Amino acid sequence: MSQQKKDQTCSLFSWALFDWANSAFFTVIQTFVFATYFMQSVVQDETLGSTLWGNTIGAAGVLIAISAPFVGAIADQMGRRKPWIAWFSLLCILATAGLWFVEPSQDFVILALVLVFIGTVGSEFAIIFYNAMLPDLASKERMGRWSGWAWGLGYAGGLACLVVALFVFVDVENPPFGLDKAMAEHVRATFLMVAVWYALFSLPLFGFTNDRPRTGIALKKAAKSGWQQLKTSIANVRKYKYIVRFLIARMIFIDALATVFAFGGIYAAGTFDFSEREVLMFGIGLNVTAGLGAVLFAWLDDKLGSRTTMLLSLIGLIVTTSGVLVVTELIWFWVFGLVLGIFVGPVQAASRTYMARVSPPDLENQMFGLMSLSGKVTSFAGPLLVGWLTYIADSQRIGMSVIVVLFVIGFTVLYFVPEAEDARPKE
Repeated sequence: MSQQKKDQTCSLFSWALFDWANSAFFTVIQTFVFATYFMQSVVQDETLGSTLWGNTIGAAGVLIAISAPFVGAIADQMGRRKPWIAWFSLLCILATAGLWFVEPSQDFVILALVLVFIGTVGSEFAIIFYNAMLPDLASKERMGRWSGWAWGLGYAGGLACLVVALFVFVDVENPPFGLDKAMAEHVRATFLMVAVWYALFSLPLFGFTNDRPRTGIALKKAAKSGWQQLKTSIANVRKYKYIVRFLIARMIFIDALATVFAFGGIYAAGTFDFSEREVLMFGIGLNVTAGLGAVLFAWLDDKLGSRTTMLLSLIGLIVTTSGVLVVTELIWFWVFGLVLGIFVGPVQAASRTYMARVSPPDLENQMFGLMSLSGKVTSFAGPLLVGWLTYIADSQRIGMSVIVVLFVIGFTVLYFVPEAEDARPKE
């Protein structure tokens, strides 16, 4: 292998490792450990805690959705992506470390919500610029596999951090470092661990991954030019009609995926009487199969195309989600549930690859900002529909059927989007 090839591989692996770093925040803080700690130990009322948590994450999503395309447009004017990733990552790392000061008392509810809001905004914005680096780093022939491998690394990193958190700090009789269980220090220490994990595994990206050169345009001028460029893109939306159609399709099936993760544990507990530990084990299993799917389907992305990979994944999601809702025996719930995970990773990784392939070179940050918008703008719809249909029909199975409908609609819209090579805007 030539030195140039080695350097390129090192650059790409360092880029992919950021997925491993960043995912710890979503897995440990947003999903499993801190979310549970906040509701049970800080708010001490799971109903009120769920409401406050949902509103905070939702508010962060609204801010990201509104501002991401504009911030991306500014970054397009300035050239480099690493400084943006660094500052937003630092924002998330500091907020996560600050969660150590959230003690098990209702007096710390506001502090917890503010820090989670800041951490969510920082982590999500860092991902926008991280994703936008892909077209500059990987060749068209290998873009799909690197996106898939990185996504798989993300699932693995989140789970690895969760395992360390559970079996070194949380689920032990005698916590290390003399941590006081009465003050939940053994749980709070995991938040510091996530901050260190995120910072440590982000370093290779900043040290070894190539970046675009600085354009020399000042921030004030870049903001003005970026705003003008964004308005021009909106005015010329017909030029980007296939990208818009793809973003609509993605908006629908990502909403369905988010609903799967939001209600999967609730469905397992309500319909199959899963205990909290069993729900956690199911969540871990789902993440494992999602990571494996992202890695295995990465080759398919390069061979058959991102659109085809997404369509095949959506067919898999439609079949397995339907299976989960139809079966009555526990063993088949586990089978369909874990197989479902195989198709979760590929549809997300292929979405990133598709956007990387269709984005004009001078608008990549803006386009990934729009992709972030598509993932947030209707994120409330799936959970809202499931909640109301479950209430009206008095059945979790009927309520959860909304997810299948969303997957079918997303598939139908995506079916009329061409492969990336034909969807790329003509100059």
